This record gives sequence, C-alpha cells and structure tokens, in this order.
Amino acid sequence: MISPASPTCADVTNSPAPWVLPGSGLSVFYGRPEAPRLSHYFLPRVLLSGRRVLYVDGANRFDPLLLARMARQRGRTPAEFYERVRVARAFTCFQLTELLGRVPRLLAGFTAEALIVTGLPELYFDEDVHEREARVSFRRALTALGALRSLPLGIALFSDATSFQTPRRGMFRDLTSQASHIWHFDLDSDGKLRLLGEKAALPLPA
Repeated sequence: MISPASPTCADVTNSPAPWVLPGSGLSVFYGRPEAPRLSHYFLPRVLLSGRRVLYVDGANRFDPLLLARMARQRGRTPAEFYERVRVARAFTCFQLTELLGRVPRLLAGFTAEALIVTGLPELYFDEDVHEREARVSFRRALTALGALRSLPLGIALFSDATSFQTPRRGMFRDLTSQASHIWHFDLDSDGKLRLLGEKAALPLPA
C-alpha cells in the first residue's frame, strides 16, 4: 500500500482543493489500483468538521481499523468517527445500482453532506454478468447519480477501472463525462503519491 502521507498536487483552474471531499457536484478519483482504499484519507477532514459521510462500498474496501487508527492519530476516539460514517455494501453490480437509487431514502435516515462510492464501474465488468444486463444496470446507476444533483451533497467516486483490460472500460469514459471534476492518482519520480487535477468535464446534465 502506497501511503499518501506527503501528497503533492497539480491543480487545474476552477477545481476544488485536492485531498478534500467535494462540497458539491460529482468528482471522480482514479489512476491507482488502491484508489478505493485511498478514499479513507479524505475522511478525517470532513469528520473532524462534524459533517457526516454516506459510504456506498462496491469495492469491499472500507476498513474500520484504518479509520480507527486515523481517529487516534488525531486525538479522537474511533467511536467519534464511526458515528459520522454510514456504510452500505454492494457485492454485485445490481446491488450497487439498487443502493445508488436508494441514496435519497438512506439520507432521510442518516443526514450526510458527502457521498463516497467505490466499485463504480468496476462491478459492471464482471464477466459472469451478461454484457447487455451489465450495461442496462450501469445506465440505471448513472441515472441514479444524476438524480442526486439537486441534493446538497458532494459526491466522490473512487475507481480502479483503469486497472482492468476489458471491452467494458468504456463505461468509465461514460462516467467521467458526467463528472464535475476528475482527479488522477499518480507517482512522481521519487515514487511518492500525488494527485493531479485533470480538466473539468461537463457538469451533470439538467
């Protein structure tokens, strides 16, 4: 696991600050196989501010032990962090689509200011799922994301899609075409993790 303890960044015009969960819009973070796990390093800042996070985990990467360690490093108890994060797990692309459609109802019972999603679109690459069914489910997931644009919610997707060699990787392009901002994890010449801001894509359509 590469630690982002001392990240560097290359910002782009009108992009939000790096290593910070977005306050609004849809941001995509990708570029490293460990991208879903790196989502944890965005949590302390928002949790310490008293805000809450809904974490829809399709990559099965949410690690409560890592979150507990981060809490202790900041002089907080793990319980203080845990109570501000609600995790919903999906193990198939169909479950992930269903969870994204249920986000408004989940927020009715757990008010959150940020939504983290992992496993999108990687779960839809599963060759055990017929391509047509996967694509239909993926389009429904994009529609569900679009329906969230009116909510006071920052959405951050952490994707490992570019690690896959599959004809379905075009789904990732479809996903980023709807993103407000795109961030790329990369290594510099010294092997240190950095976060590069790519040009902003079009916002979610009205």
